[in-house]
Amino acid sequence: MKKWGFLICIILLGYVVTRSPGSFQQKDEMIIEIQDTRENRAANTVSITGNIRDQVHKGNLLLVNSTYPIHPEGVQTDIVNVAEQDDLVRGYGLLDQNIMLSRQVAQAFQKMVEAAGEEGVRYFLISSGYRDLAKQEELYQEKGSDYALPAGHSEHNLGLSMDIGSSLTTMNEAPEGAWLEKNAWKYGFILRYPKDKVSITGIQYEPWHFRYVGLPHSAVMYKNNLVLEQYLDLLKEKENITVEVEGEKYHIRYYQATRDTTVYIPEHGQYEISGDNMDGVIVTVKE
Repeated sequence: MKKWGFLICIILLGYVVTRSPGSFQQKDEMIIEIQDTRENRAANTVSITGNIRDQVHKGNLLLVNSTYPIHPEGVQTDIVNVAEQDDLVRGYGLLDQNIMLSRQVAQAFQKMVEAAGEEGVRYFLISSGYRDLAKQEELYQEKGSDYALPAGHSEHNLGLSMDIGSSLTTMNEAPEGAWLEKNAWKYGFILRYPKDKVSITGIQYEPWHFRYVGLPHSAVMYKNNLVLEQYLDLLKEKENITVEVEGEKYHIRYYQATRDTTVYIPEHGQYEISGDNMDGVIVTVKE
């Protein structure tokens, strides 16, 4: 993938997890309440029965890397050519006219750059988005394993990731880079491959590569210096957590996906279900 010579710094904020039901608190920023690991069958919930494993390989929280390839159902179903969507190309530039993205992700990105524009930061550029398997394999053959992943093992094959630059200068000097550093999480995006997490992600530092995971997950990861691998491990360990982000309260429940797993969702209200692309399903409920 194209490399932009820019740096985006992640604020290191500590990672302290209690070992029993209680609270997970990051210094002055985020409180994660650890719920009892027994099923919390709140009033007004209904159950989903059947083969919950059908959900494991689709959603916004899929882990895709050299070990866990994307499954066909993991590709976003709303992929569009951004340049052809007049309602999606306001406030930023495209490196070429063939950038593809999930419409949902493009909408979130546009909302983000519009907010930046209100603060005078307005020279964002997308250099890469969704790639199909053929395009990924072509890139892999051209660049080699030091610069690309095999087809099916890149987040770009999901439609949830993009490479972002500035049309002004390198991102380590551009106001776009500084703004993203502080604000991308508010719009559901994370810097996927930070410099201090190479040993965990297995990917070299890529300050241009942003991934959409959605709220509240982006907030928890950003404020507690977690990459996706660590966040999924946290959910699997604690199983049932509650967080408050921007005045909104979310309940996040991890389920080990087996054929007889029963998943509880609200009868009314907002919720999302995502697999982890391994062996679990995450249900996120917004109060």
